[in-house]
Amino acid sequence: MVASILISISAVVSAVLVGFVARRIIGTAVGWPRSIVVGLLVFVLGVPSAAWTLRQTGLTAAGDTIPAQDVWLWVGLVALSLAWVFALGVAALVASEAIFPTRALPNPIDLVRAALRQRKRTRRYLEILTIASRHGVGWLFHGGRSRVEEQLSTSEERANAIVATINDAGVSFVKLGQVLSTRRDLVPEPYLSALATLQTSATTLPWSTVRQVIEADLGASIDEVFADVDPTPLAAASVAQVHRARLLDGTRVVVKVQRPAARSQVEADADIIGRLAHRAEARTRVGRDLRLEAVARGFTATLLEELDYRIEARNTSMIGATLDEIDRAEPGRRGVVTAPRVFPAASHQRVLTMELVDGAALSDSADRLSAMDATQRDRLAQVLMSTVIEQILVYGVFHADLHPGNVLLRADGTLGMIDFGAVGIIERSRRQQLTALLLAALSENDVAAADALLLIVDVPDDLDFDAFRHDVGVVLTTEHLRTTGHGSIFTRMVDVIRQHRIALPGELASAFRSFATLEGCLRVLVDDFDMAGRALPLMPTLLRRTLSLSRMATDLQAQSVIALARLEQVPRRLDALLTGAEKGSIGITLRGQDGSDISGILARATGEIASTLVSIAAVVIAVVLVIAGGGPVLGGSITLFAVLGAVVGLFGFLGLLRIVRRGFTRRD
Repeated sequence: MVASILISISAVVSAVLVGFVARRIIGTAVGWPRSIVVGLLVFVLGVPSAAWTLRQTGLTAAGDTIPAQDVWLWVGLVALSLAWVFALGVAALVASEAIFPTRALPNPIDLVRAALRQRKRTRRYLEILTIASRHGVGWLFHGGRSRVEEQLSTSEERANAIVATINDAGVSFVKLGQVLSTRRDLVPEPYLSALATLQTSATTLPWSTVRQVIEADLGASIDEVFADVDPTPLAAASVAQVHRARLLDGTRVVVKVQRPAARSQVEADADIIGRLAHRAEARTRVGRDLRLEAVARGFTATLLEELDYRIEARNTSMIGATLDEIDRAEPGRRGVVTAPRVFPAASHQRVLTMELVDGAALSDSADRLSAMDATQRDRLAQVLMSTVIEQILVYGVFHADLHPGNVLLRADGTLGMIDFGAVGIIERSRRQQLTALLLAALSENDVAAADALLLIVDVPDDLDFDAFRHDVGVVLTTEHLRTTGHGSIFTRMVDVIRQHRIALPGELASAFRSFATLEGCLRVLVDDFDMAGRALPLMPTLLRRTLSLSRMATDLQAQSVIALARLEQVPRRLDALLTGAEKGSIGITLRGQDGSDISGILARATGEIASTLVSIAAVVIAVVLVIAGGGPVLGGSITLFAVLGAVVGLFGFLGLLRIVRRGFTRRD
């Protein structure tokens, strides 16, 4: 009984010890469960292996006693045998780590929750695939053709089938389709026009639910914030609904309230959209042409941001600030184009309270516009055009979803912008390049326009520059001579970009889209409004504001200060260099493309190469020694060279295992 307990304790201790030593020798983390298993195997196989080794050497036989002069040799052979069993155990450990790397054991509760989420996601994933197959759009994900899909023989039929699928798939997919409908640089016709028909509609939430969301988000009773709120929504969509209200001081406002389940639904669909986009891009040419995976990543990030109404409040305030700056520069147009004020005290993550812009969308104001004087309509169009162009080129903050539905004609004959969930931001250097492009395009300078465009896009290596310049020139010439129709020079420029497979950065795609949709708004106001002709005279003024003498002087001062600071460092660095040369301590620091120091990497690589060569040499020497034999006989059939070979081979073998394990770790 006592012997069994002692053996068990010894086995456990040996297993833990072997596992610990193995982890130290390999030099990387190894899972304790498998380390203990290997330790137990070493313990179990160690004694039989040592006995077998002694019998093979002829040093002892069963029942023989060990001569006194051979005790140390016997102990050494046993230790060497156990060491090789241990080394083989470490090899098994390395192999298991290479095939099945150690991972942290998950929390059981987290594991159950993850399984439930996976089940829900899989069910939703299958639901979407079923919807796609029902409408004959399964080819978009697997690249094949089913019986239903073969019936979609034209691009128009396939586009309509995709729209039907998106409509049935839910709010997240509808919003993705709406985003794609604005990316003319990615989506060709007729898919673009089909996606533009997508609409988000939803049933209204009961007032009790809306009230709970408002009070929970603002952290106060609704009566502490509002004098009254109209329980009947002004508008309802799939993500939010809008109510009229009055603040305690009597200010008329609108309150945008997010649906309680909106965020969870979008988050659940975001992962699925990414997976479907990856699958479509990997398996279909359409997916690759549309760059669906990158579009999906950008879309899901943007959509999750739009669910935080604090961001929309900030966007609205930025647009209002640009309008104030524009009106301050030209007081004569103050109040012609406005944006609503935001009330931060009555707004938070799921509730947004803004000034009421009382009016009708331009798209619904045909009767009122026809009753207005032509001069008044022309002035509205001129001010709207100059405002948006100045926002883009001078201030770099603009409405990224500007269309006739988001511009209201107010009762006093002015215009109000609404819905700032999507706002474009362009840095100053990009704005200067965009200004050069717009100036060249408006003046029909095809060479300058093509060159300016190539400065702001990601140019592919195989781009045919001559063909690209030719296509840009054709667009400029035909658009300047066109007198009828409702196309846009900007949409055609984007078509050229897409045809040449040039990647257009997202913020510039938003700017191009805003130029194009602005032209649509202007032609609602004035049917024959010539945006190109009317915008060209504005460019000198905008250039003066962009490249003003005061700003250029400030830039020169900033660059001078930076240059002076660098110049001041030269004597100190030169002195350090000369001092190092005198002491013979000059060193060279190697850096990668990202600026990181790679000297340590080279040192480690050199060390590992040396270790590998030494380990290989040790194994080769061991093999030679064992095969050659020779040397003094230590006892039985054991020679000195054979023992040295076994010892040297052991260290070489362990060294190679350590290097192999590190190689697998770096690869992971």
